[in-house]
Order: sequence, then C-alpha cells, then structure tokens
Amino acid sequence: MAKGDPGVTTRGRRAAPRSKRPATAGEPELVQLLTPEGERIESAIGPDGTEYRVDFTDEEYRGLYRDLVLVRKLDAEATALQRQGELGLWASLLGQEAAQVGSGRALRTQDMAFPTYREHGVLYCRGIDPIMPLGLFRGVDQGGWDPNEFKFNMYTIVIGAQTLHATGYAMGVHMDGKTGTEDGEAVIAYFGDGATSQGDVNEAFVWASVFNAPLVFFCQNNQYAISEPLERQTRVPLYQRAGGFGFPGVRVDGNDVLASYAVTRHALDNARLGQGPSLIEAYTYRMGAHTTSDDPTRYRIASEVEAWRAKDPIARMKAFLEKQQLADADFFAAVDEQARAESVHLRERVLAMPNPEPVTMFDHVYPNGSPELDEQRAQFSKYMESFEGSAH
Repeated sequence: MAKGDPGVTTRGRRAAPRSKRPATAGEPELVQLLTPEGERIESAIGPDGTEYRVDFTDEEYRGLYRDLVLVRKLDAEATALQRQGELGLWASLLGQEAAQVGSGRALRTQDMAFPTYREHGVLYCRGIDPIMPLGLFRGVDQGGWDPNEFKFNMYTIVIGAQTLHATGYAMGVHMDGKTGTEDGEAVIAYFGDGATSQGDVNEAFVWASVFNAPLVFFCQNNQYAISEPLERQTRVPLYQRAGGFGFPGVRVDGNDVLASYAVTRHALDNARLGQGPSLIEAYTYRMGAHTTSDDPTRYRIASEVEAWRAKDPIARMKAFLEKQQLADADFFAAVDEQARAESVHLRERVLAMPNPEPVTMFDHVYPNGSPELDEQRAQFSKYMESFEGSAH
C-alpha cells in the first residue's frame, strides 16, 4: 500500500524538473507526474496554482504497480466468468486502474467512499474481499460488505444517485464537527462523465457547495457514457463546471497513478480541514465495453482504442520501475504469478457460491422486520411448499 504524501519533495534522482504539463496537439492540459513513457515529473501545477507532488519509498512504488496488476487481473477474471455464464453482468474497469488505485490509496482510514458499480479498484484498496461484488452480479446476495466497517458504501446502479448519498453523508460529517483538523473525515463520490448530465449530480454540487460539505467529487471521464461520446455531454472541460457551483476543479491524467494519488490526497485533505468540496476530473479511457452487455465496436473506431493503449497505466508504471532500477524481472514475474493465483482462487470461490433459498429475499428488507413482512414471508413460504412433491 502506498503511503507517501503529496506536497513533500521527491527524490531528485527519480524526477525531472517540475512543469505545468503543456497540452500537445489534440490533448488536454492536465496534472501529470508520470508520462506514458514512464518518465517521472517532479511536480505539476494545477489550474489554481496548486503544486502537486508525491514522495514514495521504493517499496511503495512497487506496491502501486502490484495493485494495478492485481486489480486488472481480478477484473479480467470477472469478465471471463460473465462470458461463461457464471455472472449475470459485469462492468469492467479495464484502462481505469490508475484513477481507481491512485484515488483509493489516497483515502485515509477514516474517509468514506461512495462508488458506482465499476469501482472494483477502490474496493480492493479499501481491503474488501474482491468476491463481494461478484456475489451481487451473480445474483446470490446484495453485495455483502459492511459499509461502516470498510468506509465504502454499497455499489450504486442508478446513475449519479450516489453523489446525493455522499453529499448527505458529508453534510452530516460537517455537522458532527468531524472536520477542521488533520485527522478529520472526508468523503469521496465516484461517478462517470455521463453522470454529469444527471440532475442528481448537479443537485449534489449545489448542496455540497452551499453547505460546505467535506466532499470530493471524483469523475472518471472515460470518454463515453455507454455509446455517447464526451462531446455530447459538454462543450467545456468537465472540471471547469465546478466554478459555476462555487468550488475548485482540476483535471488529472487518470492513467497516471502517481498524479491521481497526489490530486486526490490534496483534495481530501482540503475537505477534511473544512475547505469544502472540490471536483476532480480523471481523464482516462474505458478500454473495454461499458458492461458485458455492450458492444463498443458499434460506436468507436479501433485506431482510437490503440491510441489510448499507448497510454496504458500499467505499462507506464512498469517502464518507470525499470528505468529507475526499482524492480527486476523476478519482481514482475512474482507479481504476475500472484495475480494469476488470486484470480484462480477467485474463480473457484465464485463457482462454489451456494444459490440462496428464495425465502431469504425477506431477510434484510427491514433491520427488525415488521408484521406485514412476516405475513408476506409466511404466504410466500406456503406458496413455495405447494410445489414440493409435484411435477412443476
């Protein structure tokens, strides 16, 4: 697990001079600390003049690479399970690993996260067993983890709804007096570029701003809202929308795990100190389908996908480790073997999941039940018993 804090001078031997990364033709200006070629940038300047940097130990750099590889392999296994009929659906994070691992590792223990249905990398970073969301998509449970224990809310399928949940939670944190100090609590809400067109998200922006909620809005701009490209969602960079609601916004290279960490940690720390909400636009790309029910070849061309493949988050981190002689072939082979073993174990556990009894659907409707629910359970049980011994 990476623990280095942004804002601390990095080792000079690993970093090039600081820069406010100039946009090349056709590319946006964004915060970047690691180029696609694996070259390290000492620091980067955000749109408001904030200087971003990280200071990690050699082991922490290797830990970030390990996170990226493991998360991708487990995600690929879930996709394969769905294709083989073992899951009803799966929303892959392929290509977005750096945005999720970087922001996930930036969270402090006391911080709360509100995901969509794609934040498998953040879930992994919060220490949740990766089988938990697979139970949801296999249809055998509702997700299974305790949001209070892991400080990670349940997956939200309704687009953008989790931003309102996060805003209300963050308002409560502020009202409870849990902000204003370095050990205060902050909240992060994840959503995609398409969700920015939802009324829920814009309402969350208003409430969070007006009530100075300690909330970081983390938008993974993967360029497509299912089949709708970004230009159908906005005519200005998404991070600039924050200004209209009265809080700061910043765009980060979402394929750069170091920059994603630095920008998120800075925003979270500002929030916990009582400086209100902010918006991070992680500029990345969804390399696979929106979900396994989607066919992206119908709305985007192969050359676009290949152009983004050259910016792969894992490849650039591997290149950095090799150039800085922080890892050798044995390390990379060991990580690959660990990823393979964990994915095989995950598959075995999924296939061994028992099918729940139909009557268990009543178990968690209310925490203490109700007379009406008990009556419905009894009627349903009697109905199911009517099939016993019959030819139905």
